[in-house]
Formats: sequence, C-alpha cells, structure tokens
Amino acid sequence: MDAAYYTIGMAGHIDHGKTTLTKALTNVDTDRLKEEKERNISIEAGYAPLHTNDGTHISIIDVPGHERFIRQMIAGVAGIDLVVLVVAADEGVMPQTREHLEILQFLGVKRCIVAVTKIGRVDGELQELVGMDIKEALSESIFADAEMHFVDSISGKGVEQLREAIFTALKDVEFRDRFGSFRLPIDQVFTVQGQGTIVRGTIYEGIVRKGTQLTVLPSGKSVRARNIQVHHKDIEEARAGQRTAVNLTGIDRAEMNRGDVLVASDHFLVTKTIDVAVRLVEGIRYPVKQRTPVKLHVGTSEVMGKIVFFDRNEVQESGEEILCQIRLDNEIVVRRGDKFIIRRPTPAETIGGGWVIDPKGEKYRFGESTVAMLQKKMEGTPEDLVVHALEEHILLNRTQLIQLTSLDGAEVDEVLRSAGVSDRIIATDSEKYTLVSMVNKASALLLSRLEEIHQQYPMRAGVNKAELRQNLITYFSKSFVEFVIETLIKQGKLRQDGQFITAAEFLPHLPPRWENRLQEIISHLRQDGLAVKKWEEYFTGAPVPEDMAAELKNYLLQSEQAYKLTEEMIVHRSSIEHAVHLLKEQTGVTFDLKEAKEIWKVSRKYMIPLLELLDQWRLTEREDNKRRWQ
Repeated sequence: MDAAYYTIGMAGHIDHGKTTLTKALTNVDTDRLKEEKERNISIEAGYAPLHTNDGTHISIIDVPGHERFIRQMIAGVAGIDLVVLVVAADEGVMPQTREHLEILQFLGVKRCIVAVTKIGRVDGELQELVGMDIKEALSESIFADAEMHFVDSISGKGVEQLREAIFTALKDVEFRDRFGSFRLPIDQVFTVQGQGTIVRGTIYEGIVRKGTQLTVLPSGKSVRARNIQVHHKDIEEARAGQRTAVNLTGIDRAEMNRGDVLVASDHFLVTKTIDVAVRLVEGIRYPVKQRTPVKLHVGTSEVMGKIVFFDRNEVQESGEEILCQIRLDNEIVVRRGDKFIIRRPTPAETIGGGWVIDPKGEKYRFGESTVAMLQKKMEGTPEDLVVHALEEHILLNRTQLIQLTSLDGAEVDEVLRSAGVSDRIIATDSEKYTLVSMVNKASALLLSRLEEIHQQYPMRAGVNKAELRQNLITYFSKSFVEFVIETLIKQGKLRQDGQFITAAEFLPHLPPRWENRLQEIISHLRQDGLAVKKWEEYFTGAPVPEDMAAELKNYLLQSEQAYKLTEEMIVHRSSIEHAVHLLKEQTGVTFDLKEAKEIWKVSRKYMIPLLELLDQWRLTEREDNKRRWQ
C-alpha cells in the first residue's frame, strides 16, 4: 500500500494563534524570519511536519493572517487537503476570518476543522457565544458542518483531541494523483552556500526523483534535481501532496520567481488567456465592469490581467457562475480544473474565484453563442474535450492533446482507444490524431475543388499536388491535407500519376463545347507532317478562347499525341512515327544529316530538332557527323 501524503493549512485572522497552535501540534516554530519574530506576526507561510503513527505524511502550512499578506496566504493554501480555521476565543470571527473562508472555498478546499484558540482567556459562557458566532459565520458556507475544537496552545488543553480529529478527517481525503505528470508550483526560491538554487512548494501531481531532468515554466529553462528534501530530510523521491524542497542545477536564483512551475514533461502549456468559470463574493464594494483590471492568484503565481465578459458589461453581485475569460499581462502555467482567486488591485479586495475551463483560450465574439460554447466546454466529458481540441486544431499529437485538454496521459489514451473503436478519431501516419468527421469534411472540399478544376481545365493531366494542397491551406494545415490526399488515394477516390492528382474516374479530354474546332486544329497539325507552323499560327482566326492554345498544346504533349520540337513548334505523333519509319527503311546502320534531309524533305530548321528528338528517345546516337541506330 502506498504511503499517503497530505498538506493541511492553518488559516484565520492575524494574532488568533495559528503559529502557536502549529508549534503545539508539531513542536516547530514556523516564524523563521527576523521581521516575523520582531513583529510577532507571520509574513511568509511557515511549514512544519505533523508526525503520525501509521506512516501518513502530513505537512502543516501556517499562512499569514494580516490583510497585507493575503498574497502569501493564497500561495500558501494552494494545494492543501484540509484547513484548520483558527478563531481566537477572546475575539471571535474577524474580517480576515471571513476573507480566508471565501478564499478557501474558491480554491476548492472541501474539508475544514475549526480550532477555537486562547480558551484560557475566556470563561465557559463566552466560549459558548464564540461557538455560536462561528457556526453562524459558517452556516452559508460548505464548512457549515465543520467540527469545532476548543484548545489552549500554551497549556496544551484540547491539542491532542484536535490532532486526532485531523488524523481522522484525512482518512476520508483522496490523496493526490502521483500518476500524473509532475508539477510543483514554486512559492519560495533561495540559495544555500555551497548548494546553489533551491525551490520549495507543494507537489500538485506526479513524482519527482533525484537526478531527474526538469523544466522551469514559463521560462522553459532546463534544470536537474540534484537533491530532494521533505522537512529537511534528504529523500530519493517526493510525490503529490508533499511539501518539498528541490536543489536545482543549471539555473541561478535570479532566473526564478515565486509563481514559476517546475515540471517533468511537455504536458503543460504556457498561456496568457484562460477561459474560466467565476463566482463573485457577496457584498463586494464596487461593481466588476467589462475589462476591469484584476490580480489573478493561481497556484503560487500572482499576475495582473483583465476580466472579459461575453454576455454582460457589468456585474455587481451574483451567486451564479459566470463564464468568461481572463487575459493576462504575463504568462502562467495552469491546467483545466485549477482553482484561482481574483482580487481588485485597488481598492484591494477579493472579488471572486473560480476554476479554469480551458488553459488556452482564444479571442471570441461577444454574445450568447460564445457563452454557450464555453458552457459546452465546461460540461464536457474527456472525449468531448479531446474532440473539441481536434475540432479547433484539426491535427494533434498525444502530447498536444494532453496540453490542450489538461487530461492526464492515461485518460487521453483511453479516449483515443474508445473513440478509435467507434470510428470517431483516426490516427495519421505521423503519429497524430484527427477526427473522422474532419477528414470527411476535408475530403468533400478537396473532391469538390478537384471536380471544379477538372471542369474548368478538362485537357489537363490533373492538378499539381502542391497546387491542390494550396487550395485547402486556408482551412487545413499542410500535413493534414497530405494525410487526406493519401487517404483518398488508398480509398480509390483519387489517382496520382507523378506530381499530378486526379479524381479516380477522370481522364483528360477535349472540352465538349470546343471539341469540333479543336479537332480541326489537330487535323491541320497532322496534315502539316514534319513542316509544322508555329503553334500560335494554328489559332489565327480560329473562334476559340485565347487561353485554349496553351491548354491544347499541353494536352497534346502530356497525352503524347504530339511532341515538342522547339518552344514554338510541336509535331503530331503520327508524323514523327511515319518519319522514323521512312528514315529507318532507307538508311543503313548509320546515316548523316544529308541523307535524312533527302528522305524527309524538310529544311534545316526542322532537321536539327527532329534528329535531337531521336537522340533524346535513344533511337539514335550521334557519332561525329553521323548517327547510329540503337
């Protein structure tokens, strides 16, 4: 049985005893900064191990409670499995208590235990009143049924019971996905003399092993995990749910920041536009207008951006989920389902939170149709997500599907397998995937366009493959069009002859409307034998379109009904065949120019290209002033 790894958070108003309670539970003082000691408040989140007897690994995060340190608080609770909401018995529920409650719910924390601290300062009647105050504050939240424990961190009263309650509550928590692609949002970056750059964070998913090659996003910098620690102990690997420090090689401290993400695969996208589902807090002071500047907190990152609505221009207060978009000033790393908080930068306040529907949003039109599209995307099954990604991008490989859907590799593989069986998704020869419906659509467009070209230019041997591809490049990528063409050839719907593509049943032919007149021109060419005129002269006075001369010439040459003598002259096949027959019949093994001229009875301007044509066909070979039959 694998060991379980959990992270719990201490949250609540400033000076309500979070740090003291953490020390009582773990015997670790999480206020480590000089400023924290001097001011007796937590500025940065502190971390401590909570030891158990059954091998469960628990990290406690003591998050700052002061309003000015909300940023650190949000970064600290990102990724926790259970929260201990700390309320001082002598003060009760305070403003930061309520704000922390809102943030915890937006971040998807589902389990809460209330710890009423400093009970030694109040009598039993006041404890009861504080308990009622807390229950009322929680009544409209998802923590309405949270257990409540009264403790005194100094004397230790109630601390053991709280510890046992934490252990019990965590037994019902599904621990994090160690099978996913490794992801660690970084909340601390520092250096240690002789060791180099070290980062800390809570592993969201996957496993990291000592020596593993990793990537820092969004910069894309490649690094290696030289050493891994959990609560100051060296370990070989760390996994989802663990509070972890990773010593990195290949990067300087100055190249990394809080909010960067450490990953072990190319399954993660860097993005500046995210499609989201947002809920606003109750009682915000000012309405949220279209393109209101907001500060997005997701994972451990804090980025400025603008909120973009598609079905409204302003919202004051709403209990409904609003489907919209956040366009950011800087790149972040998120996946579908990640929770976030949005705050107004000035006046500073939490205005809402939600979750990421699509980590790679596009620019959409304002209107209900966009909201309907987002709704469909939000409610989609894994197969719906894969299909939607393929509808938008046409041709994707497995890694791109993982990136765009935020599904893990196993889920994508299952969708590809099941959808492949149902003939909904098809694999291409380039290890990419596309929709059968998209192949059918492209095939219909290609065949329709080819039919148009055949009708417009019936004398052509076909369409150059590059030209045909160019006709569809507006709608589809080059590689996708190549795949569609190859598929249609295999299906017998297209035929390829060298560089030319034709519909399977198509054969070059004279256009019915001009057939009789063009046949007359061909007859004149045949009648002229070897002493042909310049090609354009055959069309002098002929009532046919101007472009028909070039089309007919190419048709005759490609179908080998005629052969090219010079750039300006062609000769009919029957004339050439007759001329070769005469020459062969009336000469010996070799012959010279004079003999040929007497037999063919044509001038030098025809003789030279005719004899070069025979050389080209390897019927003859030139030897000084003679030619030898082959």
